[in-house]
Amino acid sequence: MADTHLSKPASSIIAIDAGTTGIRAIAFEAESNKILSISYRELTQFFPRPGWVEHDPNEIWNCVQKTLEDVAHKLHETSSNVVAIGITNQRETILAWDRTTGKPLYNAIVWQDRRTTEQCNELKKRDLGELIGQTTGLLIDPYFSASKIKWLKDSDYLSAKNIFVGTVDSWIVWNLTGGVEEGVHRTDPSNASRTMLYDIKQRCWSQELMDLFEVDKTWLAEVCPSSAIIGKYKTSTRSSLPQGVPIAGIAGDQAAALFGQACFTPASAKTTYGTGSFVLMNAGSTLPRPSNRVLTSIAWELDASIVSQYPKLCYALEGAVFSTGSTIQWLRDGLGIITQASGLESLARQVSSTEGVTIVPAFTGLGCPWWDPNAKGSIYGISKGIGRSHLALAVIESIAFQVRDAFDAMRQVTSFTTDLELRVDGGAAAMELLLQLQSDQLQIPVARSSTIETSALGCAWLAGLGVKLYDSVESLESKWSYDLRVEPKVSKAGADASHDEWLRLVEKTLT
Repeated sequence: MADTHLSKPASSIIAIDAGTTGIRAIAFEAESNKILSISYRELTQFFPRPGWVEHDPNEIWNCVQKTLEDVAHKLHETSSNVVAIGITNQRETILAWDRTTGKPLYNAIVWQDRRTTEQCNELKKRDLGELIGQTTGLLIDPYFSASKIKWLKDSDYLSAKNIFVGTVDSWIVWNLTGGVEEGVHRTDPSNASRTMLYDIKQRCWSQELMDLFEVDKTWLAEVCPSSAIIGKYKTSTRSSLPQGVPIAGIAGDQAAALFGQACFTPASAKTTYGTGSFVLMNAGSTLPRPSNRVLTSIAWELDASIVSQYPKLCYALEGAVFSTGSTIQWLRDGLGIITQASGLESLARQVSSTEGVTIVPAFTGLGCPWWDPNAKGSIYGISKGIGRSHLALAVIESIAFQVRDAFDAMRQVTSFTTDLELRVDGGAAAMELLLQLQSDQLQIPVARSSTIETSALGCAWLAGLGVKLYDSVESLESKWSYDLRVEPKVSKAGADASHDEWLRLVEKTLT
């Protein structure tokens, strides 16, 4: 007699990762974290004017459909049982659509976009920074969504009667659950808390801030737990994915990566090296004191029924570095110093030092802890003997220095006395040289996750908890592992000396 237990299809979770440069759908085998299938589509980047960055909402949705179908078809062929869908996304990007037709009212305005710089400067002149900081945990900056929504309204793109406005996750959820027929307009606290409209203490949309930015509450999504069934897959077209699969996990990409790195305890931290670098530290369930250098957001809020010794609500401190992968792209596409990003490390290893060259990559201003949207990228210390390798190493050093700046600012805000380790992921984490420089600068171990797609894994874990596939948060800790862990090799004095020189040059770059 055949062993039917062994032939039972494995349970899988599909994570939709709607990033800045492209859309991925990834199917994880629920028990092992093994990637069963992955599909990717690149997103077109639109730059209508200097400082403006946009995406086509229809292209976002089309890419979601195509990648989801690719993965679902592969799972269907192997008889894998899809038990849940999780969504993670670029966070502050905002878009608006007509809920009766599904037609976008304008392109998605991307988090990198700086068109509202003057609007934000006016808010600062009105001394509204304290109100916004105390309510939202954020600083006044074009980075966040509220000023983008105000721009859409002032530009007369929100004059229709039946409007939905939301972050990318809510656009995807609405379409996945039926769109104009019966789509639900929902988001989670990790995304809502990046709009500059959400009260992170009361955990609700702030009427005072909605009035300030002239936002109608009916436009905004219902805020649901990050891990709970918030809708079910419904489509009118042919699909390999069965109707009714629960959408049970949502988290903004950086919050999802914090969860996927199993940073469940206060003071545990991660950095994702992507287009920018994002440093997040678990701040526990008590709202940290406000800071004008570090952001505070809600990392996740779990459904009350989920079993865990950890609090259901987790705040995170965050430092955003705007230019990481984009700086590497500049070396490749702008200067032609490398032909592909993977060649950066080998080129940098050809020299033992930058010979005094420092690159401050303020291509879209400087983020944490400077928050200067007008800063311009600068190169210092050029001499005739400087070559391609020195510039390559200077770029890698700039990434490590910027992450240290953010991490140091967090250390000043918190009362945590224990440094665990920094867990890292993202494309640039493939460079062992970067990880060693990062460990040297922070003077703590740096561990690279065995699963490089940690944002996708984090939202898959949240979805698995949401459908009770996992019985507790604790059960996920043993699923995390690293494939590389490095310790500091230079003294604190040596690290501080090079960092002090970096700080001196950053000060010259600030406006």
